[in-house]
Amino acid sequence: MPLSRTTSGAARPPDSAASPSRDFGINAVWLELSLAAIDLLAWTRVLLLDGELATAEPKKLRYRLLHVAARLTRGGRRLHLRISATWPWRHELATAFHRLAALPRPAS
Repeated sequence: MPLSRTTSGAARPPDSAASPSRDFGINAVWLELSLAAIDLLAWTRVLLLDGELATAEPKKLRYRLLHVAARLTRGGRRLHLRISATWPWRHELATAFHRLAALPRPAS
């Protein structure tokens, strides 16, 4: 999903007045990382989320999906994400992980 099709101004990188450094090279890298994060968020919305979360602002997605009350555990040579049973968005996050796992692998 191209940047021009995002639904929110919150997903656009800030103008050059808010650049993190006076060094052009640092700002160029910062901009590339910002654009990669915006693309990742846009593709996550399109491929993994549905309903209200598919159109949610970045702040809401951070609050609901990235600030997870969970524990990462290891067992049987696998990593498991143990999400709290009382966390309100556990089903949405689990569905997103299942959809991610179901995506076809890129051809090499």
